[in-house]
Formats: sequence, structure tokens, C-alpha cells
Amino acid sequence: MELKLEQVKNYLRVDTTEDDELILSLLFTAKKLCLGILRVSSFSELGDEHNFDEFKIPILYTVAYLYEHRENADFRELTLILRALLFNHRKEEF
Repeated sequence: MELKLEQVKNYLRVDTTEDDELILSLLFTAKKLCLGILRVSSFSELGDEHNFDEFKIPILYTVAYLYEHRENADFRELTLILRALLFNHRKEEF
């Protein structure tokens, strides 16, 4: 299951279409960042026992963080938080 633009906008509480392209870009970046932390190239690599729903919150959190901190995002802080959220699913090595 993929996150849809409307789901992300609802999470962000954005009602206009003004930032749709930005939000889609941030969603793509958030997925890539989470995949990098998980050390996989797609969520399906984690196996059938993992449900994509488990990764929605870290992805939504990342989009929200990047959206709210567009000009002064602390990527070290964001990465540490994501590592904590995704630690149980993280592959031990590449």
C-alpha cells in the first residue's frame, strides 16, 4: 500500500493545492530516507511479515518534519529519530 497525497495532506492539515508538488517531493524524499535507514531498496525486501502500515508513521513524520522545517531542517536529529522508530525493522547489513 502506498501513501496517497490526500492522506499526507490530511496528516499535515493542508487544505489547499498550492503545495501539492512540494508535498509529493517530500513524500518521495521521506520514503527514500526511511529505506536508507532500513538498509533496503524497497519495503518488499523486508519480507511478508512486515506490513507497509508499520512504516506509514515514520514516513508521515518525515514529511511533516521536512515540511515544517523547510529552511532549517536538522537532518542529524531527523535521522536519529527515524533510526529509533525503524530500529526493529532495520537490516543488520547492506
